[in-house]
Amino acid sequence: MIEIRGLKKRFGSNEVLKGIDLTIPEGKTTVILGLSGGGKSTIIKHIVGLLKPDEGEIWVDGEEVGHADADQIRAIRKKVGFLFQSGALFDSMNVFENVAFPLREHTAMKEDAIEARVVECLEMVALQPKEVLRLFPDELSGGMRKRVGLARTIALNPQIILYDEPTSGLDPITSDLISHMIVHLKKTLGVTSVLISHDIKESFKAGDYFAMLYDGRIIEFGDAEHFKATTNPYVRQFLDGKSEGPIQFQEG
Repeated sequence: MIEIRGLKKRFGSNEVLKGIDLTIPEGKTTVILGLSGGGKSTIIKHIVGLLKPDEGEIWVDGEEVGHADADQIRAIRKKVGFLFQSGALFDSMNVFENVAFPLREHTAMKEDAIEARVVECLEMVALQPKEVLRLFPDELSGGMRKRVGLARTIALNPQIILYDEPTSGLDPITSDLISHMIVHLKKTLGVTSVLISHDIKESFKAGDYFAMLYDGRIIEFGDAEHFKATTNPYVRQFLDGKSEGPIQFQEG
């Protein structure tokens, strides 16, 4: 479904991605783990064409994104749902209007069909439509905002969902709920998912495959059993949560 070949990206003098090679299996959830600021979000921004590679290729469902024109990018983005870390809801719109927004922008659906689809999407993320439809983002908890953002993400029936730190800033119970929803949507919708995270516990609940990003490269890839048994010292240190080891941290 997604294949990344030799992806390199530099911002000024900072070479963030130094040659990423990664194949995302179709219909599965692949988790990209790594240190904060290590380039995880940079990878998924390339997948939807928000960033252009300095070198390399990104293939999504048979289309090369990195060198696609504006019309091709729009077509690719219709296949991809992106859940931003903050949820990225429009503060001036209520829940109904937020979830309906992509349907109004990208389809010719009539209003009654839009209303039915909004209700369906909210129910899929375990929200009660009658209770939340007219609420505004500032009236929602952090977990509810994430779920409304997820409802909007799935409104157009994407083939791929990209999750950028979906449990960031949430309490353990809500984080667990989000992880279970990721699994539920994968099974229900048959989507291919890419999950960016440094939350190891929740990642192993949601993921099928795992990739470790370190120093601009993928240094380990495999399923949960493979990953937990790895002897790679960098991965081992990350999984064990130890500050002493091969990864060198700078003070401050």
